[in-house]
Amino acid sequence: MADVIDRFMEEIEPHLVDQRRKRHKYPEIGFAEYVTTYELSEQLTDKGFELFFGRDLLTSEERMGVPSEGFLEQQEQRALGYGVPLDFLAQMKGGHTGFAAVLDTGKKGPNFAYRFDIDALPIEEEGNPPHVPAAQAFRSEVPGMMHACGHDGHAAIGLGLAEYLAKEKGSLRGKYTLIFQPAEEGGRGAKAVVDKGWLDDADYFLSGHVGIHDLPSGTVAASTSKFLASSKLNAKFIGKSAHSGLEPNAGRNALLAAASATMHLHGISRHKDGATRINVGTLHAGSGRNIIADQALMEIETRGETNELDEYMQDQALRILRASAAMFDVELETEHMGKAVSADADPGFAEIVERACGASKRLNIVPQLPIGASEDVTYMMERVRECGGKATFMIFASPLPAGHHHPRFDYEEQALSAGLEALIRTTEYLLKEGETREELAD
Repeated sequence: MADVIDRFMEEIEPHLVDQRRKRHKYPEIGFAEYVTTYELSEQLTDKGFELFFGRDLLTSEERMGVPSEGFLEQQEQRALGYGVPLDFLAQMKGGHTGFAAVLDTGKKGPNFAYRFDIDALPIEEEGNPPHVPAAQAFRSEVPGMMHACGHDGHAAIGLGLAEYLAKEKGSLRGKYTLIFQPAEEGGRGAKAVVDKGWLDDADYFLSGHVGIHDLPSGTVAASTSKFLASSKLNAKFIGKSAHSGLEPNAGRNALLAAASATMHLHGISRHKDGATRINVGTLHAGSGRNIIADQALMEIETRGETNELDEYMQDQALRILRASAAMFDVELETEHMGKAVSADADPGFAEIVERACGASKRLNIVPQLPIGASEDVTYMMERVRECGGKATFMIFASPLPAGHHHPRFDYEEQALSAGLEALIRTTEYLLKEGETREELAD
């Protein structure tokens, strides 16, 4: 089996790089991954997978932070112009993107589930060398959007895994579910997938992330710690406009309320029980220099080392928002836009991955690395564990010229091969040495 995996990895590496670069050139943000969903799924149509789209993948009402109808319609028209067929687009209409690919061998064995997120970020990518995507002509072609977190690589790894499973189907047992998830950024998509029941019968759940730690490519963390719980919140202040020269007393200034809230939000006392974070990411207010601003919109996020600590930050943030609105006599509307919970990988998975990858000449397995950020994959991990399965989240490290969510973010593409190989070897090991959920419970 080791020889089979080695040969496959040599053959697939150019394909991984090519697919990553194609995705990087055409990034799409959460719930608007129309072209991405179409192009990824098209590559699996003749490989023995059953494909599920739209409301078969996720519960529509459980999506969080769905973009406006106008924006989604604009992106749908763009996808049509790009070549996505109308009947295919109809399955995703209204922001129902992503898909699941299921390979059922028909032979008794474990149920495996994997998650690969596919969304990009609203960032304008750096356009000059030495930024590698710019220098090698695979920089984003979509203005204001960029794969600045590695999800282009995750999609490529998912395709590589599908290629391996299809090729080796005759020697496999059990069922394999590959989830290409929309809208990870902001913690908006996973809960809707989980609610649909995709993880309820998984014996083993595997996922991972490119980058995170600036370590040599080939370094793979078998498990991840320090997932921060996170909540995403929009706050809208509604005041009254007035002429700033003629009658400034007649206005109620929403901009001042938002500005006051911004300063005080960043002054929330940190908690003794663990790490806490808050960030006001955007603030849009006013319409002209001589007009009292009647509206202001803030996009805010909180994070905590535990769910309880994130709740503490949310409570304090809401208290400050309400007080700021009252101080300037404006109204306040809040809307929750996304959420991720804290979670831990199964402790025993580190040893499993180390044993599984022991024969590899390319991988350096470390038992665990901290993520120190939020990931809505935690909803999936928690559901698998609640239902009696085991779950882990790996880190496929790489040297990083700039941090995640930066216009110059990039990573070494060898990390893609490392991630795929770790998933394949762990799957093969569990197929031979692991147990099904029913056996684990006995």
